[in-house]
Amino acid sequence: MIEQLRHVPAASIEYAGTLILFGWILFIILLERAYPYTKGLKFFRKGFWTDLIWYTLIQSYFLKIVIFDFIILPIKMQTLPKGIDWFNNQSMLFLILFFLVTHDFYIYLFHRFQHNNTLFWRTHEAHHSGKECDWLTGSRSHFIEILINQTIEFLPIFILLDAEVAMRIVPIKALLDAIFGLWIHANTRVDLGFLKYIINSPLMHQWHHSNHKEVFYANYSTKFSFFDFVFNTAYLPENKENKPILYGLPYQFPNDFFLQTSFSIYRFSFANDFIRTFDKSSERLRNTFMKSIFPYLIHKSIDNYLFDQVNEKYHAELCIRCGNYLRITCDKENISKQCDMCSEHKIKNERK
Repeated sequence: MIEQLRHVPAASIEYAGTLILFGWILFIILLERAYPYTKGLKFFRKGFWTDLIWYTLIQSYFLKIVIFDFIILPIKMQTLPKGIDWFNNQSMLFLILFFLVTHDFYIYLFHRFQHNNTLFWRTHEAHHSGKECDWLTGSRSHFIEILINQTIEFLPIFILLDAEVAMRIVPIKALLDAIFGLWIHANTRVDLGFLKYIINSPLMHQWHHSNHKEVFYANYSTKFSFFDFVFNTAYLPENKENKPILYGLPYQFPNDFFLQTSFSIYRFSFANDFIRTFDKSSERLRNTFMKSIFPYLIHKSIDNYLFDQVNEKYHAELCIRCGNYLRITCDKENISKQCDMCSEHKIKNERK
């Protein structure tokens, strides 16, 4: 049956993939409501509209044009227009699995490199900046990171295969990427049992997005968790009740899309009145606009359930001595608050 996809128009595969993706999104959302990993997480949590509108819709649209029209296709035409016969003659199932596994191994290595390299960490920190982790969190990625990863992901497909075959493999591969991305970031406690040692799960990736020193350098896999177990970078407590206390970055990071994008390139000061005002006002404007679209959400009970306007636990805290932003991290059972400016240091036990 899979082999028949070779003869299905690429446009039909893309259309079917879109329908499958929307169905999967709905399934994941319902799964989060029924079996939440972090209870009480609002659907419209902080940063929801930034992730959906700017990262998922606008940035993805323009990057797709840049990556395929201006990078991949010109290289394809100048190198191997007809691909390599050996790959063209392989079954569709083999090609899908081949590119799925090899690319995931690359992602494991590059992801690990990003966490261990100061310069490349800047291309990845936006992805970790969310103070909560749910199905939409995976869409938040810096455009440089996407340019690198998706070019390396899809360029070999077009180079090694004939264009007609490649145009059918790419939407299938992209669909699998999206399905796994939604799955591993989902706020759900579903346990895969022994399969968790082979296929990545939210239980591992929730820890990866936490602000805990134990996992600053762990759980790099996206699709296949066995890479982490093979290379001894897996972290998954046996006690399922042992969950992260904090999520996000240990340092202050902008809320606005444009400031997030530019901060990774140029480290501006949050003490700047313009930066601080712009960052806060743009978020208020988005929230006010979305509430005006959904007037029924004004009802307090619904509003409290859906909107996560203020989360006191993750407010950026200022040092009482010098006014600088505190660096907040979690080490096992203690939350550490450190001022890099004057070395003011506080530790508070937060785990019940």
